Amino acid sequence: MPRRKAGTLVPLETEILEVALSLMRCGHTTFHGFGLARTMREQGGARSLTGHGTLYKALARLEEFGLLVSRWDEAAAPEGRPRRRLYELTSAGAHAAEVARADRAVAPRPQIVSERA
Repeated sequence: MPRRKAGTLVPLETEILEVALSLMRCGHTTFHGFGLARTMREQGGARSLTGHGTLYKALARLEEFGLLVSRWDEAAAPEGRPRRRLYELTSAGAHAAEVARADRAVAPRPQIVSERA
């Protein structure tokens, strides 16, 4: 498996940042992983999301890159449920989401060429 170039994000990571940016613009400054996954599915995305383990690994990488910050939710978790981690988009993460959105908007769409011309 080829290594990624320094400073690049995989599609799942850019999708996470874009959804986090849209949540932030709607007034939701923090989010948790399960809620993020639900929002991603509702928005028709999450093509790269194969399981919650995939999501949480991507969230951890984005935090390592300084694009997200996280903290434990201080609210008491219902009995039998683990505590939740709350994530927040950093200014660098918001910028990366904007760049990814702009790049996607100007990227040429693949054209289907018919061989029956």
